[in-house]
Amino acid sequence: MGSSKSDLRSTIYPEPVDHFDQLPDPVLLLIFNKIGDVKTLGRSCGVCSRFQSLVPQVDNVVVRVDCVISDDDDASSSSSSSSSSSAASSDKLRHPISSLFRLVFLGLVKPFQSLTQLISISSRRCTASSSLVDDDFEQNSVTHHSPTQVLKNFDEIKLLRIELPSGELGIDEGALLKWRADFGSTLDNCVILGASSVIQPVSIGDLVEEQCGIGSNSLGDGNGETDNGSIPESFYTNGGLKLRVVWTISSLIAASARHYLLQPIIAEHKKLESLVLTDVDGQGVLCMNREQLEELRVKPLSASSASKRTMVPALNMRLWYAPHLELPDGTVLKGATLVAIRPSEQPKKEVVGPDGNWVAAAFEEPYGTAARMLVKRRTYCLEMNSF
Repeated sequence: MGSSKSDLRSTIYPEPVDHFDQLPDPVLLLIFNKIGDVKTLGRSCGVCSRFQSLVPQVDNVVVRVDCVISDDDDASSSSSSSSSSSAASSDKLRHPISSLFRLVFLGLVKPFQSLTQLISISSRRCTASSSLVDDDFEQNSVTHHSPTQVLKNFDEIKLLRIELPSGELGIDEGALLKWRADFGSTLDNCVILGASSVIQPVSIGDLVEEQCGIGSNSLGDGNGETDNGSIPESFYTNGGLKLRVVWTISSLIAASARHYLLQPIIAEHKKLESLVLTDVDGQGVLCMNREQLEELRVKPLSASSASKRTMVPALNMRLWYAPHLELPDGTVLKGATLVAIRPSEQPKKEVVGPDGNWVAAAFEEPYGTAARMLVKRRTYCLEMNSF
């Protein structure tokens, strides 16, 4: 009698079925790979033991870095001799861009406990005044993890993308500076696109105002010189050339510092096939494919003695310049400059032709179009020594 009642109860109120549990592991891994974001994957580890065992098998991971801490700042917070501190500060002044930045993965302890289960490491807490060190502070304190630590327990990573919170290079408001660099054990190539100002397409309302003489004509050349495809004389006298040299050197230093930073990640994750280190601003992109990653493992990089970055080899550079470049979508680049860089020891690679337009392919639209337009102009060749 009792058993019949229980059967009747189970018929009326059946046990809930977790359909997610019925999904096979390959399907769950496909979902996790689509998620990619390492914070979300870390939280997923706290859902169940099955998720915790599957997340380390994800092969497509995105690490979004929340903040960047300078090694000099970190050193000053710890006990060190005054002489070493002064040496570090003077080196920072000499190399404001090339000083290595340690990327940190920022999170609150309590909400992200599942992430700490995944990476299984001790974390360093931010310093705070003694009056704030109580239970409430412990619950909301901030921990920092480098990308190397965050990725420690992922065993199958093939595609890795790391995003910095911003670009390293400070530029004037309204100016444009973008770069892309490919590295193996050293620099393979780098493409830099810059402009002193960017004028967005004119709206219908603005166009009416301009035609009525209300708006100013901001699309003129600005220097009154005729554009015959050559660099105008004013480019050398008004600081334009100097600015482009600063852009070029700064971009190369930023790229080589990023490359140096990736060494431990590349060494630990042998299955990596693609690695991209970019920033939210889209200022710079460092890329490494499978062959380049393997090259770095076999042939160690040459580090700069001045700072923690990869040595930049002697370079051949080609430069294109347009005082006024109007793109098909109406965007105007003032003082548009394109620089294509390759090591001197490598054979020359055509910008267009059999090798493909590798220069234009470095940028998303509309800047890829800008690069294609610029390479049709007169080419200027330059050389740079290793640094």
